[in-house]
Amino acid sequence: MEGIVISIDPVIVHVGPFALRWYSLFFALAVAAGVWLGRREAHRKGLPVEQIEALALWSIFGGLIGARIFHVIDSWEVYAAHPQRLLNVWEGGLAVYGGLIGGVLTGLVYAVRHKLPIWKVADAAAPGMLLGQAVGRLACIPNGDAFGAPTTVPWAFIYTNPQALVPRDLLNVPTHPYAVYELLFNLLLLGLLWPLRRVFKTDGVLFLTYVATQMAGRFVLTFYRAEQIALWGLQQAQVVALIVLPVVLILLVWRLQPGQGGKGQLAEA
Repeated sequence: MEGIVISIDPVIVHVGPFALRWYSLFFALAVAAGVWLGRREAHRKGLPVEQIEALALWSIFGGLIGARIFHVIDSWEVYAAHPQRLLNVWEGGLAVYGGLIGGVLTGLVYAVRHKLPIWKVADAAAPGMLLGQAVGRLACIPNGDAFGAPTTVPWAFIYTNPQALVPRDLLNVPTHPYAVYELLFNLLLLGLLWPLRRVFKTDGVLFLTYVATQMAGRFVLTFYRAEQIALWGLQQAQVVALIVLPVVLILLVWRLQPGQGGKGQLAEA
């Protein structure tokens, strides 16, 4: 059996009834990193930082709700059998797509109500969202809640701790380290988009490029996951990507038209 053994307990320490989990620790770091970078970009773009901080808090709350709803739907059999675990977000089980959709919609509502420039805010948020996603995937490694499909690759993860959230039939089985794949993809995408934030002059193009590449990347990477089939022989994340990607591409083409908040498309490199 070839691979990297993950035997770590998802719980760092128990203090009475309280359990500090690796997932909670890395999730908090992911939120802090994302908000820090988003705030930095908002300041650079001349946006009101106090309002951006408030928007970030609401988006985090909305993202948590969306992430949990998507995860529960995708793992309904588990939660139908154990309904008392529905709200146990500290144990893990947050779907990235749900978090993105919930966070973006909540942020959109806040921006509209407070008359903030929506596309400029979205562009400021995009790098922070990517950084937060990358750090957040570190939470899934000891937790085992973003498990891949069985594989024979030498870098496979082999979960051996019975407290890990991988399905029981995947304990002690080499699986694709999906969390690492997505972490590397997000860091690569952040590296590609970071210099483009000074190149794109039309507000919204950076954010829409981020969403489009994120959808395409997740569609491909999900072939290495082992989630339930949702529709058309595809997993939930892939179905969402097929629905969202065309809409985002249409919006991107529209924003790239001359007169959409900039000189047209790009600044001079």
